[in-house]
Amino acid sequence: MAGFRALARDVRNPRRHITARRTSLRKCLERFAPYGHRATWHHLCSRAGIALEDRHPEPTRLITALEELEEARALWLGYEADFAARRRREKHHGIRQPSAVDDWHLHTWGGCDILPCESPSAHPDGRLAEVLARLIRAMETGPASSCPVCAQDRLAWHDDLGRYPWEGPVCGDCGIVVPVPVLTAEALAAVRHTRSGRAAHPARPAAAPVRHHRRYATV
Repeated sequence: MAGFRALARDVRNPRRHITARRTSLRKCLERFAPYGHRATWHHLCSRAGIALEDRHPEPTRLITALEELEEARALWLGYEADFAARRRREKHHGIRQPSAVDDWHLHTWGGCDILPCESPSAHPDGRLAEVLARLIRAMETGPASSCPVCAQDRLAWHDDLGRYPWEGPVCGDCGIVVPVPVLTAEALAAVRHTRSGRAAHPARPAAAPVRHHRRYATV
């Protein structure tokens, strides 16, 4: 099975047919898709100006989408390298129990579903790298009472997400499933009261469940 970098070379290869290059970009999302496969594809197409079902997109638009994905992947793999180095130091000093953030991070290892979106068409507006940088800062600075991506507090609890984390707080502004460890206990308690149709703000329409199997990054 080809790794991310091999697929990226295929996307850039001008000798390949444009539909094959598009397929290679889609396969890149099997290795790295911060919002989940469908939402990440929707995000990249929106920002690069590619119609979702266009089988013959302009090559320059494909490259634009790929470059944004590569930028975000490089940032996240750098964070994962720092994470692994820190855990090795902690274990060396006898700290073997991971924190809540670390435990959450282990479920996102490799870069799939880092910030899954409940609806494929509802996702943050900024570049992927910018969004992931905000998440990393939130994990490093400690829990807060609002969304780590858009800083809004329109959060509602959903217990039917259809994939890991299966349930959790969803941001009504940017659409992400907010990692529980980045919220304070008070904020989390308040969000839990919004479950089962009792949300203080209208929730976004739920997307059809997507069964997703976590993959590890390949190079």
